[in-house]
Amino acid sequence: MKTALPRSPWLQPSRLRFLTQAALLIVCLYLGVRFGQFVRHFETFGATPAVPRPPGVEGFLPIGALVSLKHWLVNGVIDPVHPAALVLFVTFLALALLAKNAFCSWLCPVGTLSEWLWKGVHRLTGRTFRVWNWLDLPLRGLKYLLLAFFLKLIAIDMPAFALAEFLASPYWAIADVRMLHFFTAPSPLSLAIIGLLIGLSAVYRNAWCRYLCPYGALLGLLSLFSPLKVQRRREHCTDCRRCTAVCPARIEVHRKQTVRSLDCTGCLTCVGNCPAAGALELAPEFGRTGLPGWGFALLVVLLLAGGIATGMLTGHWGSALTYADYQQLIPIADRIGH
Repeated sequence: MKTALPRSPWLQPSRLRFLTQAALLIVCLYLGVRFGQFVRHFETFGATPAVPRPPGVEGFLPIGALVSLKHWLVNGVIDPVHPAALVLFVTFLALALLAKNAFCSWLCPVGTLSEWLWKGVHRLTGRTFRVWNWLDLPLRGLKYLLLAFFLKLIAIDMPAFALAEFLASPYWAIADVRMLHFFTAPSPLSLAIIGLLIGLSAVYRNAWCRYLCPYGALLGLLSLFSPLKVQRRREHCTDCRRCTAVCPARIEVHRKQTVRSLDCTGCLTCVGNCPAAGALELAPEFGRTGLPGWGFALLVVLLLAGGIATGMLTGHWGSALTYADYQQLIPIADRIGH
C-alpha cells in the first residue's frame, strides 16, 4: 500500500475548509450586526447612532438577484438599488463554473451552520440517521423542482418591463430590511418552519442542502461544467472505500474514475481522508496534475475577493438609495407589499 506523505495539519483540506467556513461565518455575523444597527437608526428616528450600510448583506437576496441578472442581460442595465446582490450572485455562479460548487461547502453560512449542527449532534449521540434510499432520490428532486419554479417565474415568464418595475419598486428597495426582520422578528409560521429545518438538519446530514435548497441546485448544475473534478487514480487506489464512507453527499467515490455528480460540492473530504498517495485528487478532468487542498482554498477565496473587488472598482457595490430614502422607507418596511 502506497501511503500518503505526512503533511501539516493546517494544510489538511478539512482544516482549511473549516477555517474558511468560520471566517465567512464571522464576516456574515458582522455584516448582520452592522446592518441591524443601520436599520435601527432609522427605526428609532435617529435616536441610535448612524452606521454605514454594509452592501454585503445583499448576498442574502438571491431571488431578487436573479431578477437583477435578467434585467441586466435583457435591458442592459445594472440595478443601482441593490447592485451588490447581482455582483455576489454572478460571483457565485462563476465560482461554480470554475471551482465546483465550492460556495455550498466552503462559503455558505447556512450550509456551515447545518453541517456543524449535525456534527455536534452526531458526536453527542454517536448515531447516524439516513433517509431510506427509495425515499432519498425523490426528496433530492425537490430542490430542482423549486429551482424550476423560480426559473420559470423569473427567467422565462417575467417580461422586460416587469423586471424594471420590480427593481424600481419600494418592495425591492426595502427587501434587505424585510429579510432582516424575518430573522429578528419572525412570525409563528416562520418560527415553525425554521424550527423544523433545524430539527431535520440536526438529525439528517445536510438536510436543507441535500433536499430543499434551490440555490444549491443551480450551482450544482453549473458545477458540472467546472474543469476541476475529483479524480480516482486506479493504479494507486487500494479499494479501501474510505472515500465513499466519509462523503457527506453519499457519493460512491470508490466506484468512479471521475466524480461528475450534481451533489459533489468540492468539499475535498474524500481527498483528505484517502490513505493512498496519488489515489484521489482534485484535478482538471483531462489533466494529470492535482490541485492541493491549500491551492483550492486559495482559488475559492481569490475568486470571491475578485468578484467583490470588481463590483467595487466598477461602481456597482453601494446602493444608490439616499439617507432620505431610508428615512422614508425603513419605518414602514413591514407595511410595504401588504
